Amino acid sequence: MATSADFKPFESRDKEGNIVGFDIDLANLIADELGYKLEIQDMNFDGLIGALQSKRVDMVMAGMSTTEKRKKNVDFSKEYHRSGEMFLSLPDKKIESLESLEGKTVGVQLGTIQEEGANELSKKYGFTVKPVDNAGVLIQELLSNRVDAVYMDSVVAVGYRDEQGLFGFDDPTTSSPGMAIAFPKGSDLVDDVNKALDKLEKEGKIKELKEKWKLDQVAIE
Repeated sequence: MATSADFKPFESRDKEGNIVGFDIDLANLIADELGYKLEIQDMNFDGLIGALQSKRVDMVMAGMSTTEKRKKNVDFSKEYHRSGEMFLSLPDKKIESLESLEGKTVGVQLGTIQEEGANELSKKYGFTVKPVDNAGVLIQELLSNRVDAVYMDSVVAVGYRDEQGLFGFDDPTTSSPGMAIAFPKGSDLVDDVNKALDKLEKEGKIKELKEKWKLDQVAIE
């Protein structure tokens, strides 16, 4: 399985360097259900689809949303989570609305739905989009004043907001597609993984993981 371990609380590295998070816990439960041993590869988010297409990995869990563009290249499981988007800025910037982004630079993570969304919003609200490799770099760009705001998944953004004392406001314009597990086209694993997800959902184990990782605080049901 491949992931991009810079997307806390879905996947990140702990102090010992281990990859942890909601997606990792859920992937391990699925592997246990199906009788597989899980091996995890960490890579940049924008390389995940290519890893599936070349069949270097069997599946991807990385907070990946099920966009129509991605569906042309990979297969997806059923959705396991849905959240929205948020803009973050330094408190003294007073960026409190889409209108206040005019003339500003907004950072996004390369290859994400937020990059696509920001490119569309920039046409109406007059800001510049700056893509970077991962979420950690994105926050450093913000803290170093190299961007005026960043545009991220709401669950991830809330963690950074609280940790760094940032200001955030929800994007009122979007309804995000849900997150799902991605597979190479035609993978035999999809049906088995969907059955495992159904079983874990019925047993309440997915709900327990969402509570553990505090996903439901900003989730869209």
